[in-house]
Amino acid sequence: MFLFDFNMVSVLIADDSDAIRLVLKDIMNIGHHTVAGEAKNGDEVIEKYSKLKPEIVLLDLAMPKKDGLTVIKNLMPTHPDAKIIIITAVDNPKIINQCLKAGAKAHISKPFDYENVLKVISDTISK
Repeated sequence: MFLFDFNMVSVLIADDSDAIRLVLKDIMNIGHHTVAGEAKNGDEVIEKYSKLKPEIVLLDLAMPKKDGLTVIKNLMPTHPDAKIIIITAVDNPKIINQCLKAGAKAHISKPFDYENVLKVISDTISK
């Protein structure tokens, strides 16, 4: 079982699915992290990141308006310290590698469990 890191982290949850955002909010609650905000599409992620300055972004790759890779490419030039964790249901190594090369710090595959999500956040924040 994962030993929880009780250092609160502010997280922006970005997924077009209400259900996934709800599950991720519950996981953040379990991990004692703060949900800085939520985004339903790529444009909202960019807008909210600039306003909220979260420590972590949990970013779905399949987002409306701008997909996850486009969001990363838009954020990194102006926010090079952004810690983005991509979340994907499609484990396409080529796309995941493109995201990591563009600046994402880690990825989580769907379906995910709370222990893995919290571990990846902890590992990413400590980098």
